[in-house]
Amino acid sequence: MKLQKLLISAFAVFSALGNTAAIAQDYPNKPIRLVVPFAPGGGADNTARIISEPLSKRLGQPVVIEYKPGAGGVIGAAFVASSPKDGYTLLYATPGQQMTAPYLMDKMPYDAATAFSPVIQLIEGSNVLVVNKDLPVNSVKELIDYAKANPNKVNFASSGMGSSSHLAGELFKSMAGINIEHVPYKGSGAAVTEVVGGSVQMSIDSLSVYQAHIKAGAVKALGVSTLSRNPATPELPPIADTLKGYSASPINYITAPAGTPPAIIAKLNKELNEVLNMPDVRQRLIATGLDVKGGTPEEMDAIVRSESAKWKKVIEQSKASEKK
Repeated sequence: MKLQKLLISAFAVFSALGNTAAIAQDYPNKPIRLVVPFAPGGGADNTARIISEPLSKRLGQPVVIEYKPGAGGVIGAAFVASSPKDGYTLLYATPGQQMTAPYLMDKMPYDAATAFSPVIQLIEGSNVLVVNKDLPVNSVKELIDYAKANPNKVNFASSGMGSSSHLAGELFKSMAGINIEHVPYKGSGAAVTEVVGGSVQMSIDSLSVYQAHIKAGAVKALGVSTLSRNPATPELPPIADTLKGYSASPINYITAPAGTPPAIIAKLNKELNEVLNMPDVRQRLIATGLDVKGGTPEEMDAIVRSESAKWKKVIEQSKASEKK
């Protein structure tokens, strides 16, 4: 009887492995949706466009970008979390959806710790601190001094509540000891428009989003959010030169609904690593100030856990949370 049960159990395991392998071999056989949880025109959109075309060619199926903005990316993330676990709906994730929103928002529509299966880290970005061209400051120190001398007159724009640009601004506010107001938008594109137009005085957002505006003189760049200078903008000092230890580099990655078959995750990871290693793709990403990464799903999972702990502390210290 025991032998019979063991044989049945072994058969079930081998059947499951066989089914998983068959699923992965057949995958994909229809278009894949890559959900960008922000409005078009931001840094996430730019990177998603760069990787989607070569990924489509490698997989033999269209990778269609779908925009679902709102709540710092949580609306789009909730859509993906509740989608079928079949690898045909993926999330282009930034820190907000898993690493910061659980500590910022009063209610979450999903459990950030368990709702997703990470696929791969794509890039680590560099945020840049920009101000409206008419603001009478030309350095990080001058901005801090101006904000202290003019309380409640400096606002900072972000791509949404819980976004990396929101937390970068909160960290700057806390470390500088200044009183500046957060103004959230539905995506970086709208935030850029308001900073350029002067409705909002400053922002700390993706270098790729502001690079053209910096070159055109529409905004003034004061510093980068990384601890060292960025090769794309070597003339810009790190914010950390003025605020010791300041670091706010957004991590962008692909994740899938939890429960997606490991074989499909592995296939996506393999193909995306290949895409990130293509010289033309790397060149396009590096040109916009991004550090190309790649790696394993396990490495991305560890990053989610460590960054979550880091930003939880920042949020609690800055009192940025909506939680009562």
